[in-house]
Amino acid sequence: MTKHVVVIGAGIVGVSTGIWLRRMGAEVTIVDKGAPGQGTSFGNAGILASCAVVPVTTPGLLMKGPGMLLDRDFPLFMRWSYLPKLLPWLVRYLRNANDSDTRRIIKGVAGIVGDSVEQHQSLTDGLAAAQEFVTPSDYVFAYKDKASFDKDKYVWDRRREEGFVPEILQGQQVRDYDSAYGPAIDCLAVMKEHGFITDPGNYVAALADAFVAMGGTLMQAEVKDVTLDGGRISQVETSTGPVLCDTAVLAGGVWSKPLMKKLGINVPLESERGYHIVFEDPQGGPKKPSMIASGKFVATPMKAGLRCAGIVEFGGLEAGMSDAPLDLLRRTVREAFPNLTWKSEEPWLGHRPATTDSLPLIGEVNSTGVFAAFGHQHIGLTAGPKTGRIVAGMITNQPTNLDVTAYAPQRFNQ
Repeated sequence: MTKHVVVIGAGIVGVSTGIWLRRMGAEVTIVDKGAPGQGTSFGNAGILASCAVVPVTTPGLLMKGPGMLLDRDFPLFMRWSYLPKLLPWLVRYLRNANDSDTRRIIKGVAGIVGDSVEQHQSLTDGLAAAQEFVTPSDYVFAYKDKASFDKDKYVWDRRREEGFVPEILQGQQVRDYDSAYGPAIDCLAVMKEHGFITDPGNYVAALADAFVAMGGTLMQAEVKDVTLDGGRISQVETSTGPVLCDTAVLAGGVWSKPLMKKLGINVPLESERGYHIVFEDPQGGPKKPSMIASGKFVATPMKAGLRCAGIVEFGGLEAGMSDAPLDLLRRTVREAFPNLTWKSEEPWLGHRPATTDSLPLIGEVNSTGVFAAFGHQHIGLTAGPKTGRIVAGMITNQPTNLDVTAYAPQRFNQ
């Protein structure tokens, strides 16, 4: 049995890993420079999006991409001064925009998101304070009309192949389902048996509290480096001193890249700068989480208000918020929900870790005793509990029945 595991990162993946490791008998310390759940895991649409199996890199993206970036009404933004640094990553990313690679990626994504609600329920079993945040729900895709839905045929065909078949509502059926949708929405594709988290940040914080109650150690410090002895990890160097360990889990999101390079793998990893706005004390918003297809954002009714999230910007880790993504989000929210009112709003910007092949890294890194568990892009909350369970099983010799080859960190050695 592993004597001591250090988990680097206290987001949903790291905390889930810690809980499963404790359940499997390991001694665990989670280290993060911030409070649990207050980084990337804080800001997302909160969806347990089991059907979110199709990557952005579908066939035809290469031809559409330039137009998307130049269209002020499309929810993809670029800080152009960052483009030279982004370009090598972008070229590798766009190489996957074909049918063969899309289908390969779908199989990998489906393996870690397809049973998301059940995985969150298993994670929170017996953890009452965390359990209350997990809410089974429909997940609604809202379109201008049926013709707009039909334009997404390739994506919906791939979802159907994975067992995700929507119920289609049109016209008055839309108003009967939820009167919050305005005239700009006249077709819904409703996915049953999904769910959402009513407060992602506090959910992860509650999970961290449960981890400590289970005998785990939570340490707030900045991870500086890892020490390898004979090619295997022996300690994690932090801002408050070294932490001895026999095994470590790297669940630091986009900030995992420098440590991976020390371990011998230069991961092609970029930040998807994700924006959201919480409209506080809302009236007239949707009853169920809703993906608004025209604006590529999700509106989710949460405890803090209506959270609208999903706009993406490329521009690295250092720059602050941009006005244009937030302005577009406000416009598209008003179009979708014309009767929505609110008292105040709270904008947010975070960094979602994006690999060039849209798949996370899950597994041991070059026999070092360090296990990767990051790179989930926009499905981190959805896939976090299952990722943690898989990694904990790897460390404690409790193998999963899932083929994890697609997530192997060594794929980037090539």
